[in-house]
Amino acid sequence: METLLIALLSGIGFIAAYHTYGRWLGSKIFNLSASAVCPATRLNDGADFVPTPKAVVFGHHFTSIAGTGPIVGPAIAIMWGWLPALLWVLFGSIFIGAVHDFGALVVSLRNNGQTVGDIAGRLLNPRVRLLFLLVLFMALTIVLTIFGLVIASVFRQYPAAIFPCTIQIPIALLIGWALYRRGVSLLWPSLLALATMYLTVIYGDVGLLHAINLTMAGWSSWTWVVLLLIYSYAASVLPVWALLQPRDYINSLQLISALGLIVVGLAAAAFSGGAVLPDGTRPALELAAPMVNWSPKGAPLIFPFLFITVACGAISGFHCLVSSGTSSKQLEREPDARFVAYGGMLTEGFLAVLVILACAAGLGLGVAGANGTVLTGEAAWLSRYAEWSSRLGPLVAAFVDGSANFLKTIHVPPEIAVALMGVLVASFAGTTLDTACRLQRYIVQELARAIGEAAPTLSAPAALLRNKHGATIFAVLLAAVLAAVPPPGRDWSMANAGQGGLILWPLFGATNQLLGGLSFLVITFYLWRRRKPVWFLIPPMIFMLVMPMWAMVWQTFIGGADNPSWISEGKWTLVGIALATMALEVWMIVEAVRLFPRARGVLEPGAVETAPAG
Repeated sequence: METLLIALLSGIGFIAAYHTYGRWLGSKIFNLSASAVCPATRLNDGADFVPTPKAVVFGHHFTSIAGTGPIVGPAIAIMWGWLPALLWVLFGSIFIGAVHDFGALVVSLRNNGQTVGDIAGRLLNPRVRLLFLLVLFMALTIVLTIFGLVIASVFRQYPAAIFPCTIQIPIALLIGWALYRRGVSLLWPSLLALATMYLTVIYGDVGLLHAINLTMAGWSSWTWVVLLLIYSYAASVLPVWALLQPRDYINSLQLISALGLIVVGLAAAAFSGGAVLPDGTRPALELAAPMVNWSPKGAPLIFPFLFITVACGAISGFHCLVSSGTSSKQLEREPDARFVAYGGMLTEGFLAVLVILACAAGLGLGVAGANGTVLTGEAAWLSRYAEWSSRLGPLVAAFVDGSANFLKTIHVPPEIAVALMGVLVASFAGTTLDTACRLQRYIVQELARAIGEAAPTLSAPAALLRNKHGATIFAVLLAAVLAAVPPPGRDWSMANAGQGGLILWPLFGATNQLLGGLSFLVITFYLWRRRKPVWFLIPPMIFMLVMPMWAMVWQTFIGGADNPSWISEGKWTLVGIALATMALEVWMIVEAVRLFPRARGVLEPGAVETAPAG
């Protein structure tokens, strides 16, 4: 019952936060106005700026911000105990992550749908704009380079997820055409799409489809990376309503309904135990993971690495890009921002809670052991968590097996339960990849404009990157080149191509969280210049600037016996990028500290305020 109680209290806490703290932010701080004309309507171009119902925007926003982050992060973090991970998810998502996402969306809505990097140039100064855009560019480059490999790894582990994930693309195209070209209402296409996707999970791995899935699962990482980047290019340049938006929306229907099934299965297991094992027993649902473990074998320090490991699910800098890059260009009404951004982050927080419970308790309901045995309880948990690991495969498997155990409790067949959870992971990763490509296109275009303004002699070559096709091709080719580089110590071959993202992956956590701190800096200056309260932003801003810097310094220079520093191992690529990132952060902070005392109540030069601030 303890596991069920945690899930219920977490859900109630998130709902209460949405209707109290979230409402206060919307009405008293950001002064959301139903009469304000949003960029989607005012700048409607039928491609990037498209007025969209809030349910569809929520679907796009939630699936884009989630990715594999709220799955992999908590699945790693319970090595320090389920309680520290749970507390960080609960308090982080309510008071830091949701505020960050909400603030980034509102600031972008009030600034013609521009990204926080571009807005920083007006709120602080043009130098900060360029610095911020460079940080955004680096972070998105890592996402594009690694996520193709992530999806390939999931498909290799769970071939039954390949056909259901692939069929989502034509379904999305049909949904987009029906909604925006034929004017069909949202309800029936949504129900039909959801039913179709569940049918593909149930019947998408039988007969000929099974053979096709196995064949595709055997494709090399490079093949998958190339195909996924080609798809990302198409999703980036097509009108947002044609593919990106409807795919994210129908994914959200399937993913949220799957989370509902997990909760039902968890409740059933709490009252009656897990599914019947081969020996006829039903294991009790218990928290098999330790409550707190300050020094897991092989793990880095809990401070600061807990707050870097669990990013999505508590606070993630990548979310400011989704809020200010795509969601702000689709929202019809300002008041919908609370539902989309604050509510979307709390939904992700609840997903992270379920991941913690699936890994901490769901695994204990039974996992395969040696010689056909079934391990339960603490033995099952230790079979996956004997020592620290940040490898993607085992961590995804821990969540998939634990959550599938919940589904099996309500008599979902084991193969369908595993397939559904595999589809959930792959779909989250896919929606993050295609959204990241579109966001990188925006960042490249903004960088090209900034370079053209700063150096007129470069305006002609920069013009190529201001075009949506040129910017997207540049982003995709750069990701492909970096992905093609083999991991250290491996030769240049087709077998190793596509895994280059592993070189940059250790940087992602700290870089991503640093981005959150810098985004808080922009939101703080926006409110400060309008004489609005900022006391609730200062602590999370400082926290999210200090923790990533601390982690990056430790990884670069200090390390430990089980986790040597990058510089001691001669990982010069990581050392170079880490030093550049830290220098950019320090430079931006210095610029902000110098300006802060003089900015109170002084509207920024060139302000494009489109709604009353008070």
